[in-house]
Amino acid sequence: MKLLKTFKNGIIDENPTFRLVLGTCPTLAVTTSAINGIGMGLATTAVLIGSNVVISLLRKFIPNKVRIPAFITVIAGFVTIVQMLLKAYVPALDKALGIFIPLIVVNCIIMARAESFASKNPVLESAVDGLGMGIGFTLAITAIGSIREILGNGSIFNVPLFGESASPALAMILPPGGFLVYGLAIGVVNLLTNRKVTTAGCGAHEAGSGCDACPANCGIAASGKEVQE
Repeated sequence: MKLLKTFKNGIIDENPTFRLVLGTCPTLAVTTSAINGIGMGLATTAVLIGSNVVISLLRKFIPNKVRIPAFITVIAGFVTIVQMLLKAYVPALDKALGIFIPLIVVNCIIMARAESFASKNPVLESAVDGLGMGIGFTLAITAIGSIREILGNGSIFNVPLFGESASPALAMILPPGGFLVYGLAIGVVNLLTNRKVTTAGCGAHEAGSGCDACPANCGIAASGKEVQE
């Protein structure tokens, strides 16, 4: 049951793209097509799972003072493996994703999971966390890439949808289109999942919940500042 909750957490509750707003650079840069979204998502997932497992295995041996350099070294090793595999077996995708494959090393999603989860939890849970976060990221950027490709190129997975007479909105596959689709997607996800901003204190988090439910935010809420649930 705990593993299922951990897995679901990355896909829905703490989706790295729509909830935590991490990894926005590749999200905006490579989502000009659905296939690019899938490719980047799967590459990131592979690195997430591998690095989470290794960091979890070594968590009791890595000195606290050098944990960040150690994490980066482990992550960089897996990124190198993924990049070599892409160059060998999917060169077209490797060329399309370009510099954003090696930049997975500094992807905030991977560093955040290494620091906040893998370094504090057992191997199996860390692997499931990496899988859930990776799938959540893949689904999110594939959805954004699909929308941008349909509207901006009139196709999906490079398959034309509207015929030669259609006039796609080319701005959707340019940087402004990325910001627009990403912002609207976050808004829609928050609307569908009833995420709110409240100034009424901790009691407004949920019906019947008090400050015990949100100890980290109580001081902020009590002062009348906005709190993002």
